[in-house]
Amino acid sequence: MAHTTHIKVRGYHLDLYSHVNNARYLEFLEEARWSFFEDKSDLPRFMNSGLALIVVNINIDYRHAATIGDELAIETSVKSLGNRSAVMHQRVLLQGSGKLVAEADVTFVAFDSRQGKAVAIDGELLALLQGLQEDTASVA
Repeated sequence: MAHTTHIKVRGYHLDLYSHVNNARYLEFLEEARWSFFEDKSDLPRFMNSGLALIVVNINIDYRHAATIGDELAIETSVKSLGNRSAVMHQRVLLQGSGKLVAEADVTFVAFDSRQGKAVAIDGELLALLQGLQEDTASVA
């Protein structure tokens, strides 16, 4: 089952057309990814490891406008794992109706701050991501 994060659309999220500005979706998706890792892993331990998950590509499809007062449910799951990168799938839904507002595939790499470069996804990180992928496999 996907991890779900709830966000209420506020006035400052809107653009001149009174719907959520496209750039705000990047913030909503990031908030949901942080929430996902906080709830599903030992985030402080991971952050102290010297590794970081760095976004290298985001593909977003916008399907329906969200407006002020809308309650959004953002579903986050691990879609695929590779040797040096992985992909998370995220869906933004109108809470209650389940109408698809947007969906995104977010590709990231593991970055080792000590080495100053992207590294292979292996060891404890691979085990963590595989567990998260199995835990959320029914979504993507």
